[in-house]
Amino acid sequence: MLQDDAAAPAQPEGWAEPVATALLVLADGTILEGFGIGATGEAAGEVCFNTAMTGYQEILTDPSYAGQIVTFTFPHIGNVGTNDEDLESLDAAPASGVRGAVIASAVTNPSNWRSSRHLDGWLKARGIVGITGVDTRALTALIRDRGMPNAILANDAQGRFDRAALTAKAAALPPMEGLDLVPPVTSRESQAWGETAWQHPAGYGSRAAGEGLKVVAIDYGVKRNILRLLAKAGCDVTVVPATASAEEVLALKPDGVFLSNGPGDPAATGEYAVPVIRALLDHKVPTFGICLGHQLMGLALGGRTVKMSQGHHGANHPVKDHTTGKVEIVSMNHGFAVDPSSLPANAVETHVSLFDGSNCGLSLTDRPAFSVQHHPEASPGPQDSHYLFDRFVSLMRETKGSNA
Repeated sequence: MLQDDAAAPAQPEGWAEPVATALLVLADGTILEGFGIGATGEAAGEVCFNTAMTGYQEILTDPSYAGQIVTFTFPHIGNVGTNDEDLESLDAAPASGVRGAVIASAVTNPSNWRSSRHLDGWLKARGIVGITGVDTRALTALIRDRGMPNAILANDAQGRFDRAALTAKAAALPPMEGLDLVPPVTSRESQAWGETAWQHPAGYGSRAAGEGLKVVAIDYGVKRNILRLLAKAGCDVTVVPATASAEEVLALKPDGVFLSNGPGDPAATGEYAVPVIRALLDHKVPTFGICLGHQLMGLALGGRTVKMSQGHHGANHPVKDHTTGKVEIVSMNHGFAVDPSSLPANAVETHVSLFDGSNCGLSLTDRPAFSVQHHPEASPGPQDSHYLFDRFVSLMRETKGSNA
């Protein structure tokens, strides 16, 4: 039973009520108090939740999270520290697509042989605002019930906040629909990629250029490990900016084109990306897309994309591959989905989510192209979906052989 103030027990002598040094202020006026970590100041974005138990550093450097504040449902974030290797953004400079991080438990000192820095210092260096001490289970339930809200995450060591002003700022934020968030995270210029996947104890490897299939990767916010697995599969990879024209891509004489992951509303990015993809498909260049690249391919075929209520963010998603009949445990990170009913007859649905039945893959019957919504490079299965990179290589070799 709740007690009134008169009957409340006195606080022990010397007790000091902890002061909230960070706030997560939702657009509807809900305010969650906690303790600041990482960079001070304010961060604005859409709040989503990620259910992965590992890989927080990769999540926090994934460019697909541009414009978002990530809530970690797993409480023990930061326990293995951070290092200089597990970065997913192509630009290794202190910058990240993630606007902020919401964490349940206080971050402990790291315990891992690869750790080189505490999460707090790493977040500060990358300019990421964070909050700990939040009931992330309640926040996750709220998102499940109401969808992903806009919010302001504020961190001030003295706990000085204008709550009314922060609420007004959160309410004034634009919705994710209509936002093209690719320009801040794409490459500024073309570059070759030769780094391969991490192997114990040597670390990341490399391959010599000029011996493999030529792949042009259009960078909408590409993850490093995607490029590593393309290189490991025997590809000579050239990364080009998201604004590269079809003529610029074709001038590189690619054996295949890769359409990368990325943030924001695919329909907004599609204003300039879709005509390029259509031209490449018309030239029958073997094409493979992941995540945003999958959505853009769907749009290029005349389909449509829809905003999801809570999205898919985590490393425990079951997806069925209709071409093999197998179920894979995959990593996902998307807030939009391709509407399969909008796809033309030459687009076949190849993968489907076993959580909600949403589309997770397609292939074309008349052109050498396919794509998937999930992230086969993230290895939660641990390597259930790596075959997709070999499938892309086989498609390029078959096409190259038939054109010889």
